[in-house]
Amino acid sequence: MRVTVAAIGRLKQGPERDLAERYLKRAGEAGRSLGFRPVEVVEIRESRDRDAAKRITEEAVALATVIPEGAAIAVLDRRGRNLGSEQLAEQLRRWQDAGRPAAALLIGGPDGLGDALAARAELRLAFGSATWPHQIVRIMLLEQLYRAMTILSGHPYHRG
Repeated sequence: MRVTVAAIGRLKQGPERDLAERYLKRAGEAGRSLGFRPVEVVEIRESRDRDAAKRITEEAVALATVIPEGAAIAVLDRRGRNLGSEQLAEQLRRWQDAGRPAAALLIGGPDGLGDALAARAELRLAFGSATWPHQIVRIMLLEQLYRAMTILSGHPYHRG
């Protein structure tokens, strides 16, 4: 199964990018034996439009273009469900067992995610009710994907 993380904005060189790349690599290695392809990260440039509604629309259109065919869609949304690591792992397993070819996890821009795109999501995922910087959300998501792979493989990383 293919797993794509599509995010508005780019991580600049530095500790955030290093940490994101570390979890990205680990998730890929841990998921290989489970039938998961290496996690792919797609960075999409932030819209420069002055109008927030237009920025949201432009970014949603750009995100929609990178969703793999037949993918289960999950969006990061502070109003979404707070899943435990085991629950996220189980959701990935359910999608895989259902024969889904891919899962796309989408991180909107600073203004949020377009309503039409969010409505297509099978899962709205939150990391608590706090507002997090998008760079941190991406790192947390990549770590949770790595953790999900270790849970599914029975690896001791997750001691929950």
